[in-house]
Amino acid sequence: MTKYLAALFAALFVAVVANAADAPASITFPAKPGNVTFPHKAHQDRGVKCETCHGDAKGGKIAGFGKDKAHALCVECHKKEAKGPTKCADCHKKA
Repeated sequence: MTKYLAALFAALFVAVVANAADAPASITFPAKPGNVTFPHKAHQDRGVKCETCHGDAKGGKIAGFGKDKAHALCVECHKKEAKGPTKCADCHKKA
């Protein structure tokens, strides 16, 4: 039974890591006050779990993602963790 559980956890770990490895290094979101470049890989490397933003470990598009959801997820997390940008110009960059 222990070997079965160990094999199951190993397979699950490999599946999650393989799925996360497909994520882009960064994502740029167009916005009127200036585009926002989200350093996706940097967040992964810091241990932010997929579920924190995506709702589950599968990743993919975030349901309902837009200005309000981005500010609720990103800015509020940065304030809570006392890490990362919290001011408009810190994220929004004019081209």
